[in-house]
Amino acid sequence: MPGETDFSRYWIRSHQRTPSGSRDFKEATKRDALARVEVELERLLASVPETRRPQMLKEFQSFKNLFTRFLAEQGPSVTWEKIQKLPEGAVIDYASLQTPTTDNIHHMLDKLVVVKLNGGLGTSMGCKGPKSVIQVRNELTFLDLTVQQIEHLNKTYKCNVPLVLMNSFNTDEETQKVIRKYKGLKLDIHTFNQSCHPRINRESLLPIAKDGSVHSDKEAWYPPGHGDFYESFHNSGLLEKFIKEGRTYCFISNIDNLGATVDLSILDLLLNPDPQRPVSEFVMEVTDKTRADVKGGTLIQYEDKLRLLEIAQVPKEHVDDFKSVSQFKFFNTNNLWAKLDAVQRVVERGSLNMEIIVNNKHLGDGLNVIQLETAVGAAMKCFEGGIGVNVPRSRFLPVKKTSDLLLVMSNLYGLSHGSLVMSPQRMFPSTPLVKLGDNHFAKVKEFLNRFATIPDLIELDHLTVSGDVTFGRGVSLKGTVIIIANHGDRIDIPSGAVLENKIVSGNLRILDH
Repeated sequence: MPGETDFSRYWIRSHQRTPSGSRDFKEATKRDALARVEVELERLLASVPETRRPQMLKEFQSFKNLFTRFLAEQGPSVTWEKIQKLPEGAVIDYASLQTPTTDNIHHMLDKLVVVKLNGGLGTSMGCKGPKSVIQVRNELTFLDLTVQQIEHLNKTYKCNVPLVLMNSFNTDEETQKVIRKYKGLKLDIHTFNQSCHPRINRESLLPIAKDGSVHSDKEAWYPPGHGDFYESFHNSGLLEKFIKEGRTYCFISNIDNLGATVDLSILDLLLNPDPQRPVSEFVMEVTDKTRADVKGGTLIQYEDKLRLLEIAQVPKEHVDDFKSVSQFKFFNTNNLWAKLDAVQRVVERGSLNMEIIVNNKHLGDGLNVIQLETAVGAAMKCFEGGIGVNVPRSRFLPVKKTSDLLLVMSNLYGLSHGSLVMSPQRMFPSTPLVKLGDNHFAKVKEFLNRFATIPDLIELDHLTVSGDVTFGRGVSLKGTVIIIANHGDRIDIPSGAVLENKIVSGNLRILDH
């Protein structure tokens, strides 16, 4: 409609001219924004082949729901004064769980589905393709280790636990090629794709995509966070398939968390519950917060339900309270257990209501865009009988940066059937705090080039490395070690060096002659 185009041009111009302090103006523009987004979505839908439209329509519907809620929301979603003290028994101590008997384990595992969130790329670590194909240990990737773990489980207990990968349009094609190599193993691998949503321009609040072809302009689209798991899993048909097979729970975790292995004690808690307690439809594994985790989501009691509280939902004046280790002792590991029929119920009833994460992005061409996302753990409040289990730190071993990679590649860990096990030589169970300078260590390839071999870290507490630093073979780091090469200088740590509670700075070059 010609009038439509004129109006939208006028809206954008006036949006730029009018001071944003006017609430009435904001309300009027928001009401209009929804109508104009609907027109744009129709246009994008019309540009794709008919075979793709039903799927795209479902995804656009979920995007529209998010967008409508985004327009309606005002400020933080939590009223701080309404946060209640965690009730007795809301978080169960892992040490109090029973270990199931071996003859029972086979039947328990037949009730389980393992889901790995595999939508992310390795770009933050300088790698192309899915993050899950980065080599983390003995030339094995995140995906290799996951497959080894579950194959070992299936062989040991003569069962058939399926592995389900939630891919995104960014990772699916590459993942499909990679999983072919697991064909001969005792393991069923299923994949499904999470939704694909249009990025919206921060100023006009309109999709930036020119047409509905995602692969011709990937920058214009995004996967809407792992909170999309429930609807996408349901829409894929896999949820119904597993329920019909008699499976009852799924274990969901990030593929880059090397500590997220199938835990038989937690599975036993779910399948053989205390008759005095309600059935737990949702379990969140939490672990003790340290100063390194102050930004991580925490568990709270709110409106008589357990729920996840993320830093983005906290009013500014309470951010320090949120970060306090004494007020909020736990943080979410994103290892979650959900009852399959309960997932089916909340999706089909439309009762999923997860907080929206507004992710502002700055694209290469200078465009500012908004991504509306949700987090998988935020659905906890939509389920009945939700509980937390306070697990050992060893179940939270994410690899987000090369500093994490240094730890998991080192002698701090051994490898057993795809699972990382901390070395018995380590005197205390906590992992060292490692900070590597972004300029020289952020990308995996650069990082690997700086170590002739990975140093011995068994007795390390804290390592900070900044600047142009390289390590020779067989270096040993103990206690607190700080190595700082000033701009223009270079430090080569010689082979066989033992640094214990040392600060190295300035310029140290060892040249061959």
